[in-house]
Amino acid sequence: MSLSSEIAGPELAPDAPPPPKGVDVAGRSPGQLAWVRLRRDRVAMISGGALVLFLLIAILAPLIELAYGIGPYDQFQEKLRRSDGMPLGYAGGISGEHWFGLEPGSGRDIFIRLVYGIRTSLLIAIMAALLTSLLGITLGILAGYLGGWVDSVVSWITDFALALPFLIFALAVMPTVELRFYGPRDEVPTWFRVVVLIAIFAAFGWTGMARLVRGQVISLREREFVEAARASGAGLGHMLFRQLLPNLWAPILVSFSLAVPAYVTGEAALSFLNIGIRDPRRTSA
Repeated sequence: MSLSSEIAGPELAPDAPPPPKGVDVAGRSPGQLAWVRLRRDRVAMISGGALVLFLLIAILAPLIELAYGIGPYDQFQEKLRRSDGMPLGYAGGISGEHWFGLEPGSGRDIFIRLVYGIRTSLLIAIMAALLTSLLGITLGILAGYLGGWVDSVVSWITDFALALPFLIFALAVMPTVELRFYGPRDEVPTWFRVVVLIAIFAAFGWTGMARLVRGQVISLREREFVEAARASGAGLGHMLFRQLLPNLWAPILVSFSLAVPAYVTGEAALSFLNIGIRDPRRTSA
């Protein structure tokens, strides 16, 4: 029996009257209890709504482009000043046709480029967060439950990964990997850069999740429900994924939700340093 099954009984208010005799009281599952608490947290609901909005924008980017009538690479040079390339009009060319104005030098619409930028950033961030969570959960739960030399090896690898400077590593790895598969003058496809960025984030991002899961498992492995499952002859897989993992979802989800915006920021920083995603049709002056 897992800890989650112990707390999944009926949740009654302290001053609630006892149920009538002969009437079954349906207990709430841990997921239902978590949803009830989540709905009471306004900040969490607002944040979740914003996340859903950005996800919808990323998924529906082609439809938004179709409705907007302007593509991310359409240029409006006639709406730029010839002297310095700045957009004509108010506040960088903001108008009913161009909601966020125009990009200086190229004359491209900023709104539709922002829509596709959200799509790329969220793709990299979510995929990197999923991969780092998978690695961190697997290594952390094994190290925390098995202990011994497994814990020592995982802890040593974690400390080694944390000691590496992320920015210097990314600056060194990205050009090296590109030259390994493409020539110095070849145009590197965007999908290749996306894969390499996700791999770089995964190489560094799993350490925090692994330490978090390891600490939680160490605190749970001596609990009564774990001892009872071990005494009943449960195998390693059952102990890890049926007894321990269901009680770790709360910290895992918190860590995952913090990792996604961190990877969005990291991808933007690497792109600013010209080692992230590049515009495949850059024509700006």
